[in-house]
Amino acid sequence: MLSSSQARYRTGLALLVFVIISSTIWVLSSPSSATRLGDANRINALPAATLSSSPSNEAVRTFNELAQYFIDYPLSDSDFGEMGSRVKILTDWIRTSETLSASIDPIKLESLKDYIQQTALALFPFLENPSRQDARNAPLKQLRESYMPKSKGIVIPTGKGTFRYACHLISNLRDILHSTLPIQIAYAGEDDLPLPFREAIVTMGANIETLDITRVLNDKTLNFKIEDGGWAVKSFALLVSKFEQAIVIDADAVFLQKPEVIFESHEGYQQTGTLLFHDRLLWQGAFRERHQWWEKEMEHHAIGETLSKSKVYMEGYAEEADSGVVVFDKGRLPVLMGLLHICWQNTLSVRQKFTYRQGYGDKESWWFGLALSGVPYTMEEHYGSILGQASTDRPNSVCSFTIAHVDEKDKLLWYNGSLLKNKAINKLEFLVPSHWMMDATWDKGAQKKDISCMRDGTVRDVDETVRKVVEASVEEAKKIDEKFKDLIEM
Repeated sequence: MLSSSQARYRTGLALLVFVIISSTIWVLSSPSSATRLGDANRINALPAATLSSSPSNEAVRTFNELAQYFIDYPLSDSDFGEMGSRVKILTDWIRTSETLSASIDPIKLESLKDYIQQTALALFPFLENPSRQDARNAPLKQLRESYMPKSKGIVIPTGKGTFRYACHLISNLRDILHSTLPIQIAYAGEDDLPLPFREAIVTMGANIETLDITRVLNDKTLNFKIEDGGWAVKSFALLVSKFEQAIVIDADAVFLQKPEVIFESHEGYQQTGTLLFHDRLLWQGAFRERHQWWEKEMEHHAIGETLSKSKVYMEGYAEEADSGVVVFDKGRLPVLMGLLHICWQNTLSVRQKFTYRQGYGDKESWWFGLALSGVPYTMEEHYGSILGQASTDRPNSVCSFTIAHVDEKDKLLWYNGSLLKNKAINKLEFLVPSHWMMDATWDKGAQKKDISCMRDGTVRDVDETVRKVVEASVEEAKKIDEKFKDLIEM
């Protein structure tokens, strides 16, 4: 583990490079004659390196030296905050290489680009594509080039165990909501989703294909086959999906509006290129070790606008995110780089030692990776709502086994937990919800078999449109169960 003095040295180097880069860009973008008011004073204040005859070449040299330092001194699994700093620096390098490409000596420019790729591979070894002989040469460049420009689609990670719910979800999207977004079914190797399951699921509608993420990622640091691998698949499925803009949906989610509305009209998503959803607001003050760890890793990072509004981070509640639906625009470089941090958190060693010990599965890795990487992100305005039935024995309460989420107009958008009433204890009993509640107090069941309730809020009737969506989805789900009965675990 690196000492604090080494960490400070790295931070100092990073700041120096940032100053040099910023100053170089300013010099190159300024008129050749400093005639504008204040130009002379601004030039006199620049670092000496930027006033050389070849400022951009000097920046390249500094880049390469720092890149070699990153390669020679890899991070430990505990260095979440330092990984965020390196992601920020790597993002700046990429931007600068693109900005200065016309003004740098071609040989030095190629050297810079090569160091960028080497650094990316050193930080994120999973980027090496095993299907390409040249994978080590430019892994990040190849990844970015694999995205279809301006494409939008849905990614559904699933294996044998969640195959039934994935089929229910596809029917909900295609047959009931009539979504036309293309769908990729992501899985992790033949054992995860064998051929008969893949052949069946692609028959459920147009523009559905499968994606084996182990064919495009180096699995040595990932190991999706062990018990917690299902959680880990999600971030990597988003990373390697061909869609530039992607909605990743858990197999057991149910949508109540067409998912296209997120791309078309969600202002928060359009502003930041991200959309995450809140978990239930629970257990204030119960997880001090978790919060101390978050604060330690965030110590040298700015708390952005979204995190400053977090009741979990700022007020000590337990869990921030429900990662059942995640929306990213990977065409925005900072968003993609933040996603790399999230993926690193879900590599085998890191997730087992830290990520999944400090939180429940992958849920907290999403916002945490973006915050540590300095990437603005959008969260659902409200914490998780409840969608179920009005309680007959608890006054002013709605109870169920699911968490519901709303759009920017406070209309129900989706919920988790599947179309079943409680998939953990009864694989045959479906539920059409009648009531819902938001922004009230949760009473969470102690175990998965125990029902949860929200109380002391407004008990709202489920409107007819939502009810019809769920009713029709349930009827189609029953048909799917019969159609695929030889594959489905009941």
